[in-house]
Amino acid sequence: MSIIFTIGVFISLFQFVLLLNKKSKSIPDKILAAWMLVIAIHLTGYYLYYLGYWDKYPHLVGTTVPFPLFYGPLLYLYTSYSLKSDEYIRKLDYLHFTPIIFSYLYLFKFYFFYSAAEKRLLDRGEINDFDVFTTILLLAFILSGVGYSFVSYRLLNKHKQLIENNFSNTENIELNWLKSIIWGIGLLFLIVAFLIVTREWFNISFSINPDYIIYSLLVLAILSLGYFGIRHQNIFIDNTIVVKEIKQEGEYKNSGLKDDVAKSIHGHLLQLMSNEKPYLEPKLTLNTLADLLATSPNHLSQIINQFEQKNFNDFINKYRVEEFILQATINAHYSLLALALDAGFNSKSTFNTVFKKHKGVSPSQHIATLQK
Repeated sequence: MSIIFTIGVFISLFQFVLLLNKKSKSIPDKILAAWMLVIAIHLTGYYLYYLGYWDKYPHLVGTTVPFPLFYGPLLYLYTSYSLKSDEYIRKLDYLHFTPIIFSYLYLFKFYFFYSAAEKRLLDRGEINDFDVFTTILLLAFILSGVGYSFVSYRLLNKHKQLIENNFSNTENIELNWLKSIIWGIGLLFLIVAFLIVTREWFNISFSINPDYIIYSLLVLAILSLGYFGIRHQNIFIDNTIVVKEIKQEGEYKNSGLKDDVAKSIHGHLLQLMSNEKPYLEPKLTLNTLADLLATSPNHLSQIINQFEQKNFNDFINKYRVEEFILQATINAHYSLLALALDAGFNSKSTFNTVFKKHKGVSPSQHIATLQK
């Protein structure tokens, strides 16, 4: 067990230092650095408890008890600010930490007015002055962890829809790694909740100490979060990128775009795609294409959605896939990757994913079928 705490504290502090020394730190970097410090302090506090220092130095009892309430808000704020170009954290966002403040205020009497002997007795469970508070704190931790994980996941899904409506290539701004981490952290909250509830409320004993499982999973989460977080670059670092909130289908009736105008723009769009092939530009965006058609991004998005039944990303990549297939039949001596890059894709992984999405098979399988 000691090795788990040692690794966890070392990694979280090491990643905290790396993030502090990262050049051009963004708001998510600063939030993640704070999170790593919170984890290091929390693990250190529990490690001291595990080693028996709370009994030896009773004034340490309960000092980090409210710390689990940091995790949910920090996950949410990290996710939220990863999707924004803000330079400062909004003051209202600090309200997410009010449960922690109230917890410490409630424990003020315990910290400063309980004797060392009373703190030992409380730690050993021989007095139950804070049983109700502990139960409320546990419920708050579960609700906070699961709730913030759910909200963070919804934010990422909304972001995914937003970038697919604005960008033809989404590889560096999709944040799929963060979605996986949110899943992992949400699952960790549920596992911790299950183990604590079954042990503390139903007095069910396990053949292995549940703390081994809980803190091993936490160390794994620290490794993953820190690794990807340190590598993560601010997706809004290019200030020329303008992401617009595109109206949803149900809002189109209020867009003011008349049917005959929409049909005319759609016709010009198809003509432009056929004659000038703007999709060959890997960095093509909705704004750029709208400028070429002298229309607004919202109107263009509406037209693509209504007439093509696709979002902007799928619409452009459909043309790229067909361009690739055409060039593959004409220039069979070129590599598939070279043809994919010429068709407007920006990487092999994106190309393979998009091609399979549109054709249901891999590029090599499709080309082999055509050559038969």
